[in-house]
Amino acid sequence: MRLPDEPELPFQINIVPLIDVVFAILTFFVMSTLFLTRSEGLSVNLPNAASGQSQKPAQVTVTINPEGKLAFNREPIQLDALESEVRKQIKPDADLLVVLNADKAVDHGIVVEVMDRVRRIKGAKLAIATQKP
Repeated sequence: MRLPDEPELPFQINIVPLIDVVFAILTFFVMSTLFLTRSEGLSVNLPNAASGQSQKPAQVTVTINPEGKLAFNREPIQLDALESEVRKQIKPDADLLVVLNADKAVDHGIVVEVMDRVRRIKGAKLAIATQKP
């Protein structure tokens, strides 16, 4: 029971707990999106290219590691079998984007050989992965 002479206390909203909850939710979303990235190639040091453009997500990747060994969608492959594996991935009436992840330390000859073999395949489009400087 309140006495008539008592002053009325002003209504207050404490927003500090609200800020803590918002930052906790924000941290959760930031951390969860870090795990949503999908890497289809093996870890290589890509060369820099200022004129590089983003492409639609790769359907297949061909990786050349610094030792010159090939991988097709992360599986080791020989150069002679590359063309047949790419042909198996092509669907009728659809182009296949083949992304070439070549380490910058790789001999230029093997990169050109892989590019030549992929370009022979009808319906396969070649893209070379780079990093922005």
